[in-house]
Amino acid sequence: MGSTGLYFYGHCVVMFLLQMNTANSELFTVTGSDVPVLASLGGNLELSCQLSPPQQAQHMEIRWFRNLYREPVHLYRDGKDMFGEIISKYVERTELLKDGIGEGKVTLRIYNVTVDDDGFYHCVFKEGDFYEEHITEVKVTAINLRVQIHVHPPNTKGVIVECHSGGWFPRPLMEWRDSRGEVIPAASKSHSQGGDRLFNMKISLLISDSSFQKITCCLQNPLTGQEGRTSVILSDAFFSWNIIWKMILGIILFVMVLSILVSSFLLHPEHNSKYAMWEKGRKLILPEP
Repeated sequence: MGSTGLYFYGHCVVMFLLQMNTANSELFTVTGSDVPVLASLGGNLELSCQLSPPQQAQHMEIRWFRNLYREPVHLYRDGKDMFGEIISKYVERTELLKDGIGEGKVTLRIYNVTVDDDGFYHCVFKEGDFYEEHITEVKVTAINLRVQIHVHPPNTKGVIVECHSGGWFPRPLMEWRDSRGEVIPAASKSHSQGGDRLFNMKISLLISDSSFQKITCCLQNPLTGQEGRTSVILSDAFFSWNIIWKMILGIILFVMVLSILVSSFLLHPEHNSKYAMWEKGRKLILPEP
């Protein structure tokens, strides 16, 4: 065979291999949700993925995992669910819905959603050595409609009002609003997280006069927009204490200043000698009984 024939033969082999590789690389792709899936705390979560083009998937391996491929959230292989290979925190919490598996569609259902379920999930279809995946983001949400307001006794600065609410995820927006719905600047704001990773929120407000009689504590989940709120009405009686406190402090201050002046007068040597002479003269003038 001449050099031309060898060149033509080699070219055909290369083209054949390229076509085989292209065919293998286009067996299928995996599609799913391109936007985050919201899941309510304590509820059920469903994540779907689909082969494209649609085709039978009963014979394929279907794997859902989080961070590590070898730690599946759910695994389907050889036509059955491999529950023994699921990582511990998902045992008896997952189910693979296979009603559409004949067209390459499956849905992973996760029961009793926790905050730890928040994050990314990989859906992998594998046939032989070929596989494709789709990644879906899950965002867990939790709200608490129970919002508590505590009004402290008035003091010289005014009335301190505190608002508490726990059991939120992710961290909610929290603010005070007046009767017109306008935001009132908070005196302080803080939050903490327990072992369950839920947020406990606290916000306080200092009111020095009766300009804010009705105030509302508002919390809002940034993902769902759901709100928890409660209001309190402060009567003028709360702020009359402010006047009373000022009067009491004024009286105390006056008494203290007067005491200092009297003490200073009595303890001064010059004043003491004059006082003694006055006492002596007073005794001489007084008649004997």
